[in-house]
Amino acid sequence: MLNLNGKSILVTGGTGSFGKMFINTVLERFPKVKKIVIYSRDELKQFEMAQDLSPKRYPALRYLIGDIRDGQRFRRACENIDIIVHAAALKQVPAAEYNPFECIKTNVLGAQNVIEAAMECGVECVVALSTDKAAAPINLYGATKLCSDKLFVSANNMKGGRDIKFSVVRYGNVIGSRGSVIPFFMKKRQEGVLPITHEEMTRFNISLADGVELVLFAIENSVGGEIYIPKIPSYKITDVATAIGPDCEQKIIGIRPGEKLHEEMITPADSHNTIELENYFVICPTNLTYLGKEKEDYIRHYNATAVPIGFSYNSGENKEWMTVEDIRRDIKAHVDPNFTVNVVEEVNI
Repeated sequence: MLNLNGKSILVTGGTGSFGKMFINTVLERFPKVKKIVIYSRDELKQFEMAQDLSPKRYPALRYLIGDIRDGQRFRRACENIDIIVHAAALKQVPAAEYNPFECIKTNVLGAQNVIEAAMECGVECVVALSTDKAAAPINLYGATKLCSDKLFVSANNMKGGRDIKFSVVRYGNVIGSRGSVIPFFMKKRQEGVLPITHEEMTRFNISLADGVELVLFAIENSVGGEIYIPKIPSYKITDVATAIGPDCEQKIIGIRPGEKLHEEMITPADSHNTIELENYFVICPTNLTYLGKEKEDYIRHYNATAVPIGFSYNSGENKEWMTVEDIRRDIKAHVDPNFTVNVVEEVNI
């Protein structure tokens, strides 16, 4: 059973939506955690976060200004750290398309800085957050996260005799996260028109809490080299629009550059190395010889089964779907407890 009491944890991008939820969860479940370092580059976000999570109230907390692009600074931050959760990234697709090398410097070169610092500083475990856009990527953001995933998986081949494990968690859209469709629609519904890129578009959906649980599962169970994928529902973008603004016009504006109709998390090419657990899928490393393991060792470790060859997991062919009412319940539970649609809107559904 996972026990983080007495451990020192560093969270890159710690002031983001995931970082805040992860840190709150750790403080609640493991009150004797030794240290949590919140590493990020925005001093204002750190100041605002410290109003709620003050080091005076939580002596384990440390706020460090820094950028994962700065390898020397990050190595200093990693001293005496046991676990790194790597959540820092540039993730806005249009911004990445317009500023490609800036995205590469953070998502790829920054990932390598994390790997090198972790090995130099004696870190025990590194879990990196990825995205469904890293599977068969068609935009630069997805391509950089695929590169990052490959770096973290192959880092297990570079560790030599060090007692360290690198793994990756990959999941879909986080409900209510900054820049995502739900808060965008909630703001736009006041105008009476909700822009829809394509009437058939679908996406995976996960809550921040479930994302945190996946990372904690990886910390507890990782052998090294895994990419963890949760079993989560899909929704139709048109259903999200109906859930938020049922009396709004849904205006089709066309798919944006770098955008897919459906998102993937496991491609048919991945099926050869994918195993299925009760709540998750795991893509095992393609080159297992460096770990002295076989695919069957992962199957035994997780009490899992191999998926059929040709298996894929994408939001358009998912077996689990959210209804309009499911979406509304999730918005109320995870985004805005005061969320409502008025009586006139309900009648018009």
